[in-house]
Amino acid sequence: MSGSYEEATTSIEDTTDSFWEVGHYKRTVKRIDDGHRLCNDLMSCLQDRAKIEKGYAQQLTEWAKRWRQLIEKGPQCGTLERAWGSLLVEAEKVAELHQEVKNRLVSEDMEKVRNWQKEAYHKQMMGGFKESKEAEDGFRKAQKPWAKKIKEVETAKKAFHMACKEEKLASIREASSKADSSITTDQLRKMQDKVEKCKQDVQKTQERYEKVLDEMQKFTPQYMESMDLVFEQCQQLEEKRLLFLKEVLLDIKHHLNLAENNSYAVVYKELEQTIQSSDVQEDLRWFRAAHGPGMHMNWPQFEEWNPDLTHTVTRKEKTRKVEGTTSSNVTSTSDTSSQAGDRGSVSSYEKAQIYTADWSDDEGGSSAYPAVDSNGGANPFEEESAGRVRVRALYDYEGQEQDELSFKAGEELTKLEEEDEQGWCRGQLDNGREGLYPANYVALSEKTQSSNML
Repeated sequence: MSGSYEEATTSIEDTTDSFWEVGHYKRTVKRIDDGHRLCNDLMSCLQDRAKIEKGYAQQLTEWAKRWRQLIEKGPQCGTLERAWGSLLVEAEKVAELHQEVKNRLVSEDMEKVRNWQKEAYHKQMMGGFKESKEAEDGFRKAQKPWAKKIKEVETAKKAFHMACKEEKLASIREASSKADSSITTDQLRKMQDKVEKCKQDVQKTQERYEKVLDEMQKFTPQYMESMDLVFEQCQQLEEKRLLFLKEVLLDIKHHLNLAENNSYAVVYKELEQTIQSSDVQEDLRWFRAAHGPGMHMNWPQFEEWNPDLTHTVTRKEKTRKVEGTTSSNVTSTSDTSSQAGDRGSVSSYEKAQIYTADWSDDEGGSSAYPAVDSNGGANPFEEESAGRVRVRALYDYEGQEQDELSFKAGEELTKLEEEDEQGWCRGQLDNGREGLYPANYVALSEKTQSSNML
């Protein structure tokens, strides 16, 4: 029997994390609560994506609005300008599609999840969900007889192990007393009786232990069946959630995938058609007629002498006459440009710049206006006086370097130097600060334009 004790003490039962252990069904019950929380997480996820779609749509719209103003005021014109503008139309239409995606995510997908969640999970007055409570009660009921038998087995095992321990100690004491001459025969006989009694206790507790263990093993199939029944009910609830989640994710994919949207394909088909319809030769012919050799010209013709109009023209009057002629030409050019759809430029190229053909040989060929080279630039000797003009900011600009100016749209400043090759100008704010700024962020102020026309 001592061998049975050794065997029982060495076979230590490993602690398992099995579903069948008492209380380990709680993970299955917790899954029901987690399913409700995951529905909330999915709705939060969709809400975040909806904000991204809305923000992207707004950025596209603002980008299109800003660049439409730039293009309309810039030097590009004709059919190619329409082709360029079609990019902005594309942005506006794509913005509408992304706004539609946002609306569907919020009004359809999120609402669908919210409604399903209400139908699948029913809150209780005392907290928690009805489905979790039913699963908890089902598992507890199935495990109650099993837990009772497990307790009986543990008690019988403990009693058996204690009896084995007592038998071992009694056997050791008996063996020691035989070698001890001071132990009387009566004492030795009592120790032998103790050993015999311990052996009987071991036999009795072992039989009890085996009997309880056998009863538990016979009950195991019934226990497994009861537990499996409750578990399958939880599985069915989880299956519904997983199937629903898969369905919702497919709906979301359909809403996000603009490639499946016919309107999205039409946007780029129209964009390509508009770009392809641009006619380079037509634009060149328009510019030739509006600003080149195709323009009307009052060529000099022979005029009869009229004594009534004859008078001596002083230098001062001649200058005034030249200025009046130039102003007339500027007005005519402006009218022609207006009819042709010309607009003020936001770039360094100024359409209002005067390229006068008036000249005078008075005082060695000096002109009333600065000479213009073949590239349309002013006389370099007049650069300092011509460069200091008042300009008005078209857009906000925040200086990125210490030598750059910062200003707001509508603010006026003084341009000190002409634009360099990199598109930068040097200017001065009204507070006296000087620095660089992008040339295409400003235009001549209304006062400067008015003085140029006079």
